[in-house]
Amino acid sequence: MKDMTVEATLPGSNCRQKVAAWAGGRGGFMKTAWLKKLMTVPNILFVALVCLQFLPDRRTDESAVLYQLLIGLLGASYLVYAHLGRGNERVQTAGDLLSLVFVSLGTWQLLTVKLDVLDKMLFPSPALVLDLFIKETPAALKGAAGSLEILLVGYGAALLTAVPLGLVSGWVGRLKRTATPITRVLGPVPPTVYIPYAIVMLPTFKLSSMFVIFIGAFWPVFINTLNGVHTIEGRLIDSARVLKLGSRTMITKVIFPGTLPSIITGATIGLAMSFILLTAAEMIGATSGLGWWVKYISDFADYPRVIVGILYAGVVVTVIMFGFDKAEKHLLRWRR
Repeated sequence: MKDMTVEATLPGSNCRQKVAAWAGGRGGFMKTAWLKKLMTVPNILFVALVCLQFLPDRRTDESAVLYQLLIGLLGASYLVYAHLGRGNERVQTAGDLLSLVFVSLGTWQLLTVKLDVLDKMLFPSPALVLDLFIKETPAALKGAAGSLEILLVGYGAALLTAVPLGLVSGWVGRLKRTATPITRVLGPVPPTVYIPYAIVMLPTFKLSSMFVIFIGAFWPVFINTLNGVHTIEGRLIDSARVLKLGSRTMITKVIFPGTLPSIITGATIGLAMSFILLTAAEMIGATSGLGWWVKYISDFADYPRVIVGILYAGVVVTVIMFGFDKAEKHLLRWRR
């Protein structure tokens, strides 16, 4: 008892006790922080999805191993991204998206493989769709290449004509007064009504599809460019006039950069419209392309491959829109 009293009164003993207490508190804090990082909605859903794999199957699922590997890869990728991610908003957004994916996959697997309450032909298991997604890659890529060729030509022609015409018409008052009523009449017309006419009049289906896509993308780009000219600040126009710039220089150096946000808005709408028109046109009379491929396999009631075709169309659109967004940020970097 005396020794303990002497030890407690020795110089530095109180300091060692405080250090030990601080170390214990720090360790507890670190453990709590790690638990908070692990106890997130995506991780909880991932564990639930893993537990779902151990429930008995009521439907034969031969491709389950590949599907389970995909689930593990998604969960591990999120853990790494959440640990290395610097932006909390990006990690949160990734977690929200992954949560939706896990909920969708879990519900899909539960209703098909585990409970077997959905029709087997119309609602295949996610593992079967994943297996076909890999096997049908060559055919899907071939169809995507044909679709992109038509899309790029039709959409590119629309941009090359609608932007210059919109800039000139918006700058010249007389042309704007003439073009405005035309856009109000022809702009709202659904481009799909041109599909039968284009197929009959033009020599090949490819040209017909390009023409329909051109019409569908032209009007959104032209109308937004036309209206965008009048959103430019008046002081910029006045400054350019003081410098006595010519009409050509005024349009290319002042009007075009000032109208660029409106042009990109119209181009985005036109691109979305082009995708819709391309798929619709391919389903009507094409012999190649993603839309034709989906229509072809649906005629044989091969609905698992129909779902694969829909997924591939979504992947292609996502990749193109991602590149479009990157180009938009680069062109409008001066707005930051």
